[in-house]
Amino acid sequence: MESAGNWCLIESDPGVFTQLIRKFGATGVQVEELWSIEDSIFESLRPVHGLIFLFKYLQHEEPSGPVVTDNRLDKIYFASQVINNACATQAVISLLLNCNHPDVNIGPELTTLKEFSMSFDPKMRGLTLSNSPTIRNAHNSMAQQALFEIENKKPSKDDEAYHFVGYMPIDGRLYELDGLQDGPIDHGAISAKQDWLDVVRPIIMRRISVYTEGEIHFNLMALVSDRKMIYERQLQELLADQQMLGISDVIEGEIPRLRMLIEYEDMKMLRYQQEMARRRHNYLPFIIVLLRILAAEKKLIPLLDKAKERAVRRGPKKQKV
Repeated sequence: MESAGNWCLIESDPGVFTQLIRKFGATGVQVEELWSIEDSIFESLRPVHGLIFLFKYLQHEEPSGPVVTDNRLDKIYFASQVINNACATQAVISLLLNCNHPDVNIGPELTTLKEFSMSFDPKMRGLTLSNSPTIRNAHNSMAQQALFEIENKKPSKDDEAYHFVGYMPIDGRLYELDGLQDGPIDHGAISAKQDWLDVVRPIIMRRISVYTEGEIHFNLMALVSDRKMIYERQLQELLADQQMLGISDVIEGEIPRLRMLIEYEDMKMLRYQQEMARRRHNYLPFIIVLLRILAAEKKLIPLLDKAKERAVRRGPKKQKV
């Protein structure tokens, strides 16, 4: 079996990943971006099922722990990454297929993939995943619209590669799921008194510390239960308590707050859809017509001169990826 088709690069964005998950057919789960890894940031997001970490890939980097190649692979879904640009999808699928939380329904497509390939070795699992038209099409539907295609572009030595990996607890141990390794990386046992997020925090911080000072090209996202589902569940419980116990100040204040949070989640998902439509839209015809109008009205050259003046005043700007 050979991997089929091209896979696009995917932006590290919670809206993109949430819509990607829904394209797979999974429900009850979404992705939230984390601006820090302090414990307080997780309080409003629990339960947290896994973390997705994006970092600048360093060649010849040694695994940060022992790589699992024993019979634990019979229970842990781990697929080798056999094609370029698939790490985003593989990271999130690895988290979904190893998640046993009742909130999470992985849907028929991922269920079939897991049942069909769990008896395979990691490389065959990776080949099976990459040959799924549903998964590949869902992945490529997240591509940004390119204004220009440059054929036969050779990679530059200055090009930087970025990579996604997943972290999650499985059977009382913390694992790092990186498709470029031979197996999951075992980061040790999680005691009954520990929160797995407290265990993963120093591991991610150590990983960041190996880069040069000032390096900011990292991104961390959390795979969490669907927030609207959580708030609706809490609201129904409060309404039932209200009916049974009567109105209290606590219940009376909490109900409007939950309704506001539900409305916020609806607005957020609508924004994600709008942002995706903008990413996918081809603005080139509009730009060409606009430039023609500006040129016909003799406004194009003055605007270009003003842009050059602003660029000179601002000076060189460091490029961000």
